[in-house]
Amino acid sequence: MLTLTKIEKVTLFADKPHVTLTSYIAGTSAEMPFNDKRKAVLVIPGGGYSFCSDREGDPIAQYYMANGFNAFVLKYSNHTQETEATWPAPLIDASAAMKYIRDHAEEFHIDPDYVFVVGFSAGGHLAAALGTLWSDDEIEKLLDMKKGYNRPTGMVLSYPVISGGEFAHRGSFDNILSEKKNDEAARKALSLETRVSADTVPAFIWSTRPDNVVPVQNSLMFALALTEYGIPFEMHIYPRGGHGASLGNAIVSSALRSISGWIDDSIRWMNGI
Repeated sequence: MLTLTKIEKVTLFADKPHVTLTSYIAGTSAEMPFNDKRKAVLVIPGGGYSFCSDREGDPIAQYYMANGFNAFVLKYSNHTQETEATWPAPLIDASAAMKYIRDHAEEFHIDPDYVFVVGFSAGGHLAAALGTLWSDDEIEKLLDMKKGYNRPTGMVLSYPVISGGEFAHRGSFDNILSEKKNDEAARKALSLETRVSADTVPAFIWSTRPDNVVPVQNSLMFALALTEYGIPFEMHIYPRGGHGASLGNAIVSSALRSISGWIDDSIRWMNGI
């Protein structure tokens, strides 16, 4: 018997009702044994750490689910009237989401060894932070989890915010650093091109050359850092398109056929890990 596809939302912290995780779980059937254990993606929308974009949440999850992945969309701490995004709150949220997914792997019909993170813009910064800074003793203690339990299998970074330096998206860094926004050391500590190490997970990166919100140099600097540490990655820089294209089709924006293939490429890449 075919079970119905489920979409359910939970809160990850009793004292932070704004931090939610929405799951998209494909139904199972004896005729479709693959669905009994899928790979999974944690989707982290962008929004400059000031909100979470709807265009980079549900449409992304639905596409991945239709192509063999169970998906989870994180709404994380950000600068609204209700809450603040001051670091490391977003990274704690993302780590808690990874823990929740793996804690419920059997229930969600997923393989806990194949849980990827997919982030957009500022959500790309958070995804890259999870893939680079996952080994944080304080977060592990806070969430009562073993070493590496929040480590993604790989990361898909879509026009990501990376650097707090010359090519920074200043609004994102101002929001997560709050009163430390002008502290050069604090900005460098969250400039992820400086935090890559041998523990950083493999990456799929894409951006557009004419991005006038998050300059393409963010992606290029991160790729260079990955190269220096021998971390596998695939990167696509498209010659047209601006910032925030999401799927790059008419569902979310004007159709951008030149870049809309990125998500199928990311699926191929993840299936090759």
